[in-house]
Amino acid sequence: MSIYEELQARGLIAQVTDEPEIKELINHGGARFYIGFDPTADSLHVGHFMALCLMKRLQMAGNKPVVLLGGGTGFIGDPSGRTDMRSMMTPETIQHNCNCFKKQMERFIEFGEDKAIMVNNADWLLQLNYIDLLRDVGACFSVNNMLRAECYRQRMEKGLSFFEFNYMIMQSYDFLYLHDHYGCNMQFGGDDQWSNMLAGTDLIRRKTGENAYAMTITLLMNSEGNKMGKTANGAVWLDPEKTSPFEFYQYWRNIGDPDVMKCIRMLTFLPLEQIEEMEQWDDSRINEKKEILAYELTALVHGEDEAAKAKTASYALFAGAGDDSSMPSTELTGDQISEEGVNIVDLLILCRLASSRSEARRLIQQGGITAGEEKVGSVEEMVPVSALREGIRIRKGKKVFHKAVMK
Repeated sequence: MSIYEELQARGLIAQVTDEPEIKELINHGGARFYIGFDPTADSLHVGHFMALCLMKRLQMAGNKPVVLLGGGTGFIGDPSGRTDMRSMMTPETIQHNCNCFKKQMERFIEFGEDKAIMVNNADWLLQLNYIDLLRDVGACFSVNNMLRAECYRQRMEKGLSFFEFNYMIMQSYDFLYLHDHYGCNMQFGGDDQWSNMLAGTDLIRRKTGENAYAMTITLLMNSEGNKMGKTANGAVWLDPEKTSPFEFYQYWRNIGDPDVMKCIRMLTFLPLEQIEEMEQWDDSRINEKKEILAYELTALVHGEDEAAKAKTASYALFAGAGDDSSMPSTELTGDQISEEGVNIVDLLILCRLASSRSEARRLIQQGGITAGEEKVGSVEEMVPVSALREGIRIRKGKKVFHKAVMK
């Protein structure tokens, strides 16, 4: 099976501009393709995961990735999929985030001579002369066509700033620059990027007369608002300091039943033959599928050792046995504990399971907190010192686990 056929079989391809040419290029290692990552935080998250996996698959097939860090476009912010304008970041924050991205990407992509390269569009976008850009590039864009683009059309009712309106031009110029300076002939992105990517391919063809191609990948759960990577605690990050390997494992272990095989196909590197066999399993083996998904993705992001620890800790939760040392935990100091112990409301805040006392009370009153093996029934409940010495497991809802222990 060719790499293009494999991408199709895994359900990754959403739209392409010139399928015969794209198929020929990537099947024979002729694609020098780029994917852009705007540094909106100091860590990549699960939403970036599909793009990183795609780059890895294509590199393994002999194609050359160009990782584009959006140090320049990050000054504006992509309006695609947004209902409001992104917060503006300082140059120092943008650079810091770019540095964090680079370190994390090296786990997925092999960089070096004749391998993948990493570039930052701040190197050319911040040097542009506005008048020259308007004359050279702006003349190639139709405002009528831009306003028909989904990324802008969905914002028109709530308001779209001229600041954000320039994003499509910036992204298109990136493709032109990478084509001229690095030989890029293809752009990949999520299916919410289709309008911007078409604009970039059209710009290259109009300015150079040469062909350029675009392919978008299907975003998991995009029809439901791209929920991928969202939990009760916020985003699922690839940085272990922000989302521990155990929490990462638990996210995938608790994914909805209808999405399990879709995620296994799209995100893991298991052979398709093995995946097709798993699809024939009886429904009673759904938890086994989830454990395979969680282990494979945790190993890919955090390594085999951390994946094994997370699996063991997960078993400790659901089977009531095993090592829970990899579970997220909070150590309480003596000045945080009275002779009677610690109030459950205070404990939830100390463990960062609630952001305020009112939220903690609401969780308890709604029956959403379990301490040890017992559901917490009162906001006045105290967790005794003896339980803290041994380490007590706190469960928030059905899926968030934490351990509190006295230091």
